[in-house]
Amino acid sequence: MFAVSFAALAAFTNALTSVLQRMGVETAPASSALKASLMGHAVRQKIWLIGFVLSLVQFGFVAMALKHGQLSTVQPVLTTELLFLLLILATWFRYRLGVREWVGAVTVVLGLSGFFLAARPHGGQLLPSTDQWVVATSILAAAIAIAIIGALRGPRWWRAAALGAATAMAASYTSALTKSITTYLGHGWSAVFSHFEPYMLAIVGIGTVFLLQSALHAGPITASRTTLVTTNPLISILLGITLFGDILRGGVLWIGLEILALAVLIVGVVVLTRSPLVAGSPDGNVDDETLRGARQRAMTIPPIEALP
Repeated sequence: MFAVSFAALAAFTNALTSVLQRMGVETAPASSALKASLMGHAVRQKIWLIGFVLSLVQFGFVAMALKHGQLSTVQPVLTTELLFLLLILATWFRYRLGVREWVGAVTVVLGLSGFFLAARPHGGQLLPSTDQWVVATSILAAAIAIAIIGALRGPRWWRAAALGAATAMAASYTSALTKSITTYLGHGWSAVFSHFEPYMLAIVGIGTVFLLQSALHAGPITASRTTLVTTNPLISILLGITLFGDILRGGVLWIGLEILALAVLIVGVVVLTRSPLVAGSPDGNVDDETLRGARQRAMTIPPIEALP
């Protein structure tokens, strides 16, 4: 319960961060995608910097959740980010939630609850061996590279979706590194810095931030958020099982129910990301003019008042 509570706090903080950082990069030139100039533009935006500070708070919540829970528990809970995103945007734009939003929200909750009831995750306190880290790192690095290469061509929605998937894989890997670090903390800071995880986390963390900004900037937020939110828990569950010894209930019946619950969860996520409130317009394209207006309001109204 402790891990789930902190994961939910992380999901809320990440939803708020996504809104603020999307506003921070929406004015960047289209040619800056996947370039250092995109970050140069972002760090000059006050609203993006506020979002960045919140992302550090979100990391703290995730670390606390992973310290007390399994990857297979924490990462699926982070999909509730979309529920919080809807509430934030509904408050921000004074948008009335409709049938699509409620159906998507209920579906996500049912899928998430069904997965935990069927899987009953436990264990997950093992530390990966060097060989396990090498294999996992190599596979994920190759997959991320393929996704980035795929994002170099194609329509905007495809580029955003591919970069969203790359971001999700990088974020899952950073969560795995964080899980190891929280375990080493029990033996003191000297134990932490005598292993490679904190140094790799610094490198991959910077790369993940860059990929996320590129995904938000590349095209419709509905495309990037769909692949990001659906890919992350699936990769994290695999990492939890293979690296940390997460144990899910086995047997044909339970495995079938776990797969079904995850499928329901993914359907709910897709429904929510297709909402005009998330997508920005009925056809799924972000309305940059609306974002610019919201950005201007955010710069004149204190965030705590603008987003109660």
